[in-house]
Amino acid sequence: MTAHDVSSPVSFTAHVARLPKAGMPVVIDATEAQREELAAAHGLEAVSRFHAELLVAPWKRNGVRVEGRVVADIVQACVVTLEPIEAHIDEPVSAIFLPEASRLGREGFGDGGEIVLSVDGPDSPETFDGERIDIGALAEEFFGLAIDPYPRKPGADSPLSAQDGETELEKSEFARKLESVLRKPRESGSS
Repeated sequence: MTAHDVSSPVSFTAHVARLPKAGMPVVIDATEAQREELAAAHGLEAVSRFHAELLVAPWKRNGVRVEGRVVADIVQACVVTLEPIEAHIDEPVSAIFLPEASRLGREGFGDGGEIVLSVDGPDSPETFDGERIDIGALAEEFFGLAIDPYPRKPGADSPLSAQDGETELEKSEFARKLESVLRKPRESGSS
């Protein structure tokens, strides 16, 4: 994704060409219509609150650093019972943007122009073209990453509970074929 080209329901474009040294604070409180769009875009039953507090500041020569938090209250359907479950999101936001023409963006941070990524380290920088970055789309991206993809209501039993080594659900055609292949005796080659 380059500078968040995708339109977001909470889109907020920040002009980053002349940021103050101390940075520019950005606060996003989604309207009811924006929360409905967020819910639809992320497969949620509802988004009752979406609030982002971010600081957009200069980084190195022409880069931009965005730091802050996204806080939201959502309603999802339980994957077992389909009953509504309320969840709270409080996600830190941290990103670095570099101009597309930036040498650092092209060559990277490490020796020989390699950007070395660590699972626990920061994400690689994103690039932007022009003088604007969609800070709202960035906040939505971190919001989306914080949503539990398999919400389960406390105490809900899975329909996949084992009984005599089988599941209550029918096996798929693929699972049956795989099982038959694995059960066939292997022909041993003679040496």
